[in-house]
Amino acid sequence: MTAGLPAFPAADERPLDTCLRLREIAPVVRAEFPGGVPAYLALTHNAVREILAGDNRTFARDPKHWPALHDGSIPADWPLRSIVQGDHLSTKDGADHRRLRGLVGKAFTPARVLDLEPRIQQLVDELLDGVVAAGDGVDLVPAFTEVLPMSVICELFGVPGPERMRLRKWTATLLAHTTPAVEAFATQKALMAYLRELVERKKAEPGDDLTTSLVQARDEGDELTTDELVGVLWLMLIAGHETTVHLLGNAVIALSQHPGQLELAKREQRWADVVEETIRYRHSVMMTSFRFTLADVTVAGVDIPKGNAVGVVYQACGLDPEVYGETAGEFDISREQGANLGFGHGPRYCIGAPLARLESRLALAALYRRLPDLSLAVDPDDIPYSPSFFTIGPLSIPVNLGLPG
Repeated sequence: MTAGLPAFPAADERPLDTCLRLREIAPVVRAEFPGGVPAYLALTHNAVREILAGDNRTFARDPKHWPALHDGSIPADWPLRSIVQGDHLSTKDGADHRRLRGLVGKAFTPARVLDLEPRIQQLVDELLDGVVAAGDGVDLVPAFTEVLPMSVICELFGVPGPERMRLRKWTATLLAHTTPAVEAFATQKALMAYLRELVERKKAEPGDDLTTSLVQARDEGDELTTDELVGVLWLMLIAGHETTVHLLGNAVIALSQHPGQLELAKREQRWADVVEETIRYRHSVMMTSFRFTLADVTVAGVDIPKGNAVGVVYQACGLDPEVYGETAGEFDISREQGANLGFGHGPRYCIGAPLARLESRLALAALYRRLPDLSLAVDPDDIPYSPSFFTIGPLSIPVNLGLPG
């Protein structure tokens, strides 16, 4: 334990409420993470923007720059090591990051993503057929908001249908701060073994998918190693669905709690605005995995010594009254979104932003076109949320469809 530091997450308090409370202390606050591990939280818009702009200069993502992770200060069985120490795109810096991002980015250009629209729409419509068939009381999470992003990213990477929910369960286990250390490390080992097997499968039986393209890039030159390839798959398959799962769930709940905004969205077809405001109001990424200070640095007036870990808190910065005014805590799809950092800023701007926006817009538009009188079947306060401070969203959304008869 670290004496005198506020706990994050705090017992019996939502992580967002904890962050808003800590933001009253300072724009950047040192806190104690599970396992007694100290690190900093960046909680305001300006602090977050400063840090994102400092990527590859004053901040690094490679965990070798966090001495406490290697000198015995942090226990070897710390459960979050499975996330923090992964060797993948988000833990690469500089030239290595640019090289790997360039290889993957070709699949996520706006034009390439738009080509996916007919297939995404088909998946949405098929899933909504199942929602309607299930009737009142159907849980939208397993029936719709969870399976759609999982299907899209897995089709893109060539993961067969029967194997997809196994990936979903592994992801939820890895990201939960309540997962015991033994289970976290076993899950990470199983996931990495699966991805290596997938790479070998695509080498033997190539397909029309991104994994096959990456395997071929590895085999045709020296730009990509097998470890890097597996690391890319690890990140893209997890980040490529997890955030959109919760974005959709958070949007449905926000709209149900703000009927005037829902009517505006339906009347003017403002689903793209719903997506952007949901990202600001209840970002599915509570906090990014850590960045590490490469030198002593001052962020938003707060000094952070070299070799420390800093988490960027997207949920808190989206509710910053210094940027969004007195209505920062309100859900308003007509709000000006120019300052929104929801997909990041700087050299690590989210590579999957076009896909997430497209999926979410199509899904929400179709959901409320098909079921305009959809409503929650439970009190919003009774909805359970994921036990994670990395990504946060509803685990269950029982709804009534509002259909005649």
